[in-house]
Amino acid sequence: MSTPTAEDVVIPGHAPLAGCLIMPGGTPRAACVIHAATGTPAGFYRAFADWLAGERDVAVLIYDYRDFGRSARGPIRHSRATMSDWGINDQQTARDWLAARLPDIPIWVIGHSLGGMMLPFQMGLAGISRVVTVASGAVHLMDHPWPYRAFAASFWFGVGAAAHRTLGYVPGRLVGLPGDVAIPGGVFTQWRRWCTRAGFHAADPNLPGPDPSALTCPTRMVAVADDALCPPKSVWRLMRAYPQAPKRQLVLRPTDEPIGHHGVFRRRHAALWPELVD
Repeated sequence: MSTPTAEDVVIPGHAPLAGCLIMPGGTPRAACVIHAATGTPAGFYRAFADWLAGERDVAVLIYDYRDFGRSARGPIRHSRATMSDWGINDQQTARDWLAARLPDIPIWVIGHSLGGMMLPFQMGLAGISRVVTVASGAVHLMDHPWPYRAFAASFWFGVGAAAHRTLGYVPGRLVGLPGDVAIPGGVFTQWRRWCTRAGFHAADPNLPGPDPSALTCPTRMVAVADDALCPPKSVWRLMRAYPQAPKRQLVLRPTDEPIGHHGVFRRRHAALWPELVD
């Protein structure tokens, strides 16, 4: 066990990203970028990042997507950010920055929800040595169990859509996101399109052509048994996007209390963390 240190960083690019680099006490055995779920601040992953650095000697980068959290610039209603900006451009920028900051060290990617879905649309996948996706899946509205399906439908076509029209953005509390966050209108629009149409993001004509064969490193795909937002069947569907990667499936099951979509990374579920990376 080592004592990690943290450094606030700004990742340069078309849209600068605010992040935090957590370093282990000794020489890191790997450098890991954590790609967040939609509408989830980087700080939500801090406890897990500290554990990964302190207990597993891994350098960890956490960061906020453009126009969100600490990366916000100006009023959220003026944001032009889209889901693909977050999942392709920002994720690529963060991974490339980490690889340049810590060269000659194996690069890991841990992606939560949106954070684990967009690798086929990115470049330089041969440089990744390990991928862990957590609650990441090509989920359609009809995949949700009841009564969550009714809640999701009301979000996409009712309160979420109304907030978008009225405010120009969507308050995260409407979908139960952690913290006082806001989702840019362009992110909401593309997110809704993916989740309510057949084919999910692969059918979006605005996305670049994916290269599903480019990722060849070991990939651990983690589902959560009581995750109504992204149930296991949608997680396994995502496996088709990584045909050349050796894949291991893992289902986390609640015992004393629910886990759900975000619970894996909460400190009270720290006993689950070794299952993600060991």
